[in-house]
Amino acid sequence: MKKNFLKKVSQKINEIDKNKIKFATKLILKKKKNNKIIIAGNGASANIAGHVAVDFTKSAKVRAINFNEAGLLTCFSNDYGYENWLKKALEFYSIPGDVLILISSSGNSKNIINAAKVAKKLGLKLITLSGFSKRNQLQNKGAVNFYVDSNNYNIIESTHLIILLQIVENIINKSI
Repeated sequence: MKKNFLKKVSQKINEIDKNKIKFATKLILKKKKNNKIIIAGNGASANIAGHVAVDFTKSAKVRAINFNEAGLLTCFSNDYGYENWLKKALEFYSIPGDVLILISSSGNSKNIINAAKVAKKLGLKLITLSGFSKRNQLQNKGAVNFYVDSNNYNIIESTHLIILLQIVENIINKSI
């Protein structure tokens, strides 16, 4: 008998390394006051980025942005190519010491990988969230990397959201 969706998501949530969540929380809390969190992804991961950016800002009182603005995305994609739009946005909007959170279910989206590659050069602290293959390109690029061992987008995305919301909750409740 196949496990149902809620059981599978619960299993993946229980597999999350709590020490990694603490480390990611501390990484965010150690940023300087003038620094911010930048969160990015594609598709549903972009929606997760938007949701969590608001929660970081409003609920946790940590300034966060995402790049889900259609004009920015289409302009930069047109001018620099889709695989480079996020990298270029980071060059324009980030400052050294910002925390970059990159979300990619596959861990192989070219625009996300290119952003991860430029993060160190820009002096950004990187947190990654990925899934599907444990050998995906994003899996080892960050100071802390979260990997969800699943081939199901909904399970991966739900788990990514839970990880990020737990970090928000840690900051709100000052529990790390």
